[in-house]
Amino acid sequence: RLQLQIRLPKVRSTITATPWSLPKDGAAGPGSRTPHHGSALCSTRVKPVPPVAVPCASSAKDVTEILEFIAAKLKIVETARLKKSCRHCQTMVQPEAPSRPVSRGMAGPGLLAHILVSKFDDHIPLYRQNEIFARQGVEIPRSTLIDWCGQAVAVLRPLTDMIRQEVVGADLLHADDTPIQVLDPRLRQAGKPRGVKEGRIWTYLRDPRPWGGSDPPAVAYWFSPDRKGINPQTHLAQFRGILQADAYAGFRDLYKPDATGTVRVREAACWAHLRRAFHDVWKGSFSTIAREVLEQIGELYDIERQITGHPAPYRLAIRQEKSRPRVAAFHAWCEAQLARIPGKGELAKAIRYALNRWAAFTLFVEDGRVAIDNNPAERAIRPVCVGRKNYLFAGSDAGGDNIADAMTLIESAKLSGLNPPDYLADVLARINEHKMNRLHELLPWNWKPGKRELIPTLACCMRIALVHAAAFLVFLTGAIGTWLVSSDFC
Repeated sequence: RLQLQIRLPKVRSTITATPWSLPKDGAAGPGSRTPHHGSALCSTRVKPVPPVAVPCASSAKDVTEILEFIAAKLKIVETARLKKSCRHCQTMVQPEAPSRPVSRGMAGPGLLAHILVSKFDDHIPLYRQNEIFARQGVEIPRSTLIDWCGQAVAVLRPLTDMIRQEVVGADLLHADDTPIQVLDPRLRQAGKPRGVKEGRIWTYLRDPRPWGGSDPPAVAYWFSPDRKGINPQTHLAQFRGILQADAYAGFRDLYKPDATGTVRVREAACWAHLRRAFHDVWKGSFSTIAREVLEQIGELYDIERQITGHPAPYRLAIRQEKSRPRVAAFHAWCEAQLARIPGKGELAKAIRYALNRWAAFTLFVEDGRVAIDNNPAERAIRPVCVGRKNYLFAGSDAGGDNIADAMTLIESAKLSGLNPPDYLADVLARINEHKMNRLHELLPWNWKPGKRELIPTLACCMRIALVHAAAFLVFLTGAIGTWLVSSDFC
């Protein structure tokens, strides 16, 4: 199987397990030219002193450091399975073939993880990866890379579904969406000049870290071929709690009471969107009213910086003391200004946007868990925006689903502090042999590496031992029978 291997330089060196450290005179601060290399290997080369005729010289050394790059390369891993056979009982034993991440595929887990992370996290299109592999001496067609991406994502899909269930099971979510171009040959057949439609990637983020929650952070992505409101309503069909999002009309049905009059989802608005509207007015006309709004909202953000990371009760107490009076004063100020300015201008439109959704804008001063804005969801959707500038479009609706599935695993792993290539390589190597009722052990926040070969190897050895014992018993029974027949015992 193909997988990545580090090419070590052919130099006389001593590799130590101690990472490089920063100079003793202090850590590297902003603007320092010293790179952070805490996880790099350290290779020491000793240059001997040339022979000198100085009998009184004493020993000392000067140490200098350079940061070097060790290039990666591909290799083929061959697995030779030895087998034994018995001529007497016609029994043959042989270890089982190792499982592969992709059935009958040549790509190993490390290579598949590298391809997925390169495309969906480093945003390197597959045609560029094809060129990179060619420089390393292996020609992997782009069609093969596409197949491997789809097959690897399909193998990981049970974990993706579990992450989505965990996310929508929370009681507080951030939501956002962004467009993505999708190829659709039917449009060209229908006479349209471009066979491209606009799909959508939706993101839902659970992140209790700002208020000290105990649940691990996770993010779920979905793809849809359009932006109809039925899409988020389907994604959040089982959700109960507070949804922080923009003013997209497709979310409105979620906020309506059900048949029993119970409000299943409460809306929390985003002050960053509101600030952006006033900032656009100020940037275009230098309005003093818009400038005053920016200053008032800035005071609220100053308070939020002081309470980020504190428990929800503490955040609520500070907001009640400091933020609520400012929010109430801002509401009264907006009503007063709305009566003085032209009703059809952009400034009046921004003020009405705030007043019409005032309950959603003030929810953060009633619940310490609610954020003041929806910036966490916008940060979660940003990798999709960067990626679409590189790979330009998804090849089909199935390709859009693959993007959403891969992003769910990679971004959730990053939120858990994991290295995505290491995590995906380990999971791809284990998931086909992992018990379904213990699949939760492979979720990013539960994942522990280094134990994947213990149980399969032990089971394989036990099976081989049992086969050997059975073969020996058959042979022993036959030998005893032959001896009894050939003797006068009977």
